[in-house]
Amino acid sequence: MKKYLNDPNFVPAKRSKKKVVGSIIYYLVGSILSLLFIMPLLYMFSASTKGEEAIAFSNGTIMMFLPDFKNILHFFDNYRIVFGQYDIWKYALNSMIYAAIVIVFNVIVNGLAGYVLAKFNFPGKGFFNFIILFLIVVPVETSIIPLYSIVKQMLGLKGGLSVLAVILPSIISIFNIFLFTQFFASIPKEYEEAMHIDGASRVRVFFDLILPMSKPIVATTAVFTFIGVWNDYIWPSMVLPNYGDDSWPLLPIQAALTSLQSIESITTGEIMASLVITSLPIFILYIAAQKYIVKGFGTAGLKM
Repeated sequence: MKKYLNDPNFVPAKRSKKKVVGSIIYYLVGSILSLLFIMPLLYMFSASTKGEEAIAFSNGTIMMFLPDFKNILHFFDNYRIVFGQYDIWKYALNSMIYAAIVIVFNVIVNGLAGYVLAKFNFPGKGFFNFIILFLIVVPVETSIIPLYSIVKQMLGLKGGLSVLAVILPSIISIFNIFLFTQFFASIPKEYEEAMHIDGASRVRVFFDLILPMSKPIVATTAVFTFIGVWNDYIWPSMVLPNYGDDSWPLLPIQAALTSLQSIESITTGEIMASLVITSLPIFILYIAAQKYIVKGFGTAGLKM
């Protein structure tokens, strides 16, 4: 580039006025939309650092979107109350444990199902692919009542065993099976044939070759599985009791938010602090795995 800039005969290309105006409008509209989406998050974080009086005083002004830096010593008071007095960390730990267990089994079970559908030829394969596509568009809410009857009446998962009622149904994900199938179909068969020549079994090929080559789609399914388990409220509230042994709550973080909001003495700042705590793990996880998610969807989409 420097070579051309030092050339006296070099004339930089001029952009047309129409392209310049189009770019300005594009970035302006994008900035406005981004601001509209981020404003509720700014208000949530700002209110979590303020007392009730400061929130009421700042409402309706630009200060409602700015944290309270004047009382820096009381900046995290709402967070200390939520953690110490309302024990929200116990509910958050429950959700973390549920999510970790579900992610491991979700990747293995749905990954194996996707591997079979992508690499094996068997009678009825087209029918199974059709069923998967059909079930993707079926609302999950339609299966809640039959699923509740199965886990409570047929399997008898009650009391402490109701934890399994949260974990087991979340392991199977039709959408994740579809993503794994599309991604595995793009992996060349030559890699598998080379391992088969060395005497590797199908199971070893899956764990030693397919999964290590599928980090983008594994990260994608792990992130969306975590978000699904972390945000799940209706199903855990139906199958879990309020407390387990020694008064340890079994409900996940989303159920804790509903309980907190029903407390008469709770303040707006404390509610907003609990919302920040609930949202923070999702933000961190998504930012950390963003490039894998983009690559995973891009590769899985090659065969769609």
